[in-house]
Amino acid sequence: MKILVIGSGAREHTLVWKLSQSEKVSKIFCAPGNGGISDLAECVNIKAEDIDMLLGFAIKEKIDLTVVGPEAPLVGGIVDKFRQEGLKIFGPGSNAAKLEGSKKFSKDFMAKYQIPTGRYESFDNADGALKGLDEFDYPLVIKADGLAAGKGVVICNSKEEAKIAIKEMIINKKFGEAGNNIIIEEFLSGTEASLLCFVAGNRLIPMESARDYKKAYDGDEGLNTGGMGCFSPNPIFTDDLIATVEDEILNKIETGLKEENLGFSGVLFIGLMITEGGPKVLEFNVRMGDPETEVVIPRLKNDLVEVFESAMDETLEKSDLSWSSKACLCVIAASGGYPINYEKDKVINGINNTHENVIVFHGGTRKHDDELFTNGGRVLAVTYLGNNIDEARKEVYKNIEKISFEKMFYRKDIGEI
Repeated sequence: MKILVIGSGAREHTLVWKLSQSEKVSKIFCAPGNGGISDLAECVNIKAEDIDMLLGFAIKEKIDLTVVGPEAPLVGGIVDKFRQEGLKIFGPGSNAAKLEGSKKFSKDFMAKYQIPTGRYESFDNADGALKGLDEFDYPLVIKADGLAAGKGVVICNSKEEAKIAIKEMIINKKFGEAGNNIIIEEFLSGTEASLLCFVAGNRLIPMESARDYKKAYDGDEGLNTGGMGCFSPNPIFTDDLIATVEDEILNKIETGLKEENLGFSGVLFIGLMITEGGPKVLEFNVRMGDPETEVVIPRLKNDLVEVFESAMDETLEKSDLSWSSKACLCVIAASGGYPINYEKDKVINGINNTHENVIVFHGGTRKHDDELFTNGGRVLAVTYLGNNIDEARKEVYKNIEKISFEKMFYRKDIGEI
């Protein structure tokens, strides 16, 4: 089979790495790919959002299966266009992709099907939003309705901060059209948890659990990021919690998917907050999470091509999946200044000095004349599959010290707190 993976981050590197292990695969292309992916696949200089170019490439190369990594092409309707041309593609159509593409759509979906989540109100004008602030306590959360490259969420600790956020989103168009509508939402406190599910014809098949670390610095300090590290499995998922999540959340999501006739086959990422009142949904993503993918997929024993095919055929069952009992942990090596201002094109050294059992998934990298350079905020995901979290943690930190680039930083407490 010839496979096309769309995207350029560590999530896509992980998918390419796993797909390359399948005996069914003869060739992998990745658009646009990165410096690490180029060791396993032929990188194609087409942006992930350029749906027409990607479609033309898939037709020309007779691609047997396309796997979509990031959210933007999914929300943009890439799956619908590929299927119209008779091409196999793993991911939800644009109707189901609205669960990530519109915060209002997803929150209304949760409310309609009584899925536990934070209280919210949606607004399409600044005056209404400013009045709506009186209905909430602080801190509160303000979200741009549409896709904002992971930056459209602001936690406000005071009314003044909230007023500024509303003005920036609706009036100043900080996030463009993504901020035409906004959500004001109750702030939920507790422990965050991530649950990825394969979706086969509106049925949810949970993967192994994970714990992501969003804050930039040790002790959960600093700004929110795309994720600074992760581990799997997440010990917070006790048998009792799993049963509650299944009854109160997963079953209700399935009911909603079927009632709305969303025809969802792909992946649903459920961001959870485990509160004193039980688990509540923070957000939906309609694709694999990053860095969750880097710690969940290495624990999957199955041929990933077969899993994707079964999901698309709507035959995949939970009993089909086989998981390693080992634990996996990754730590993100980031560019100085991330997540706000950071420089690119710094030479990366030392990856070849890491232990052979350490997997270094590339996020923001590029190759030039056989030399590796930084090309993003989250540069590398240094990953290890060990007998337990402590072993995986020790190996990752022992090896990440061997890697260097100018102003590189990483959290020292992943898997500890």
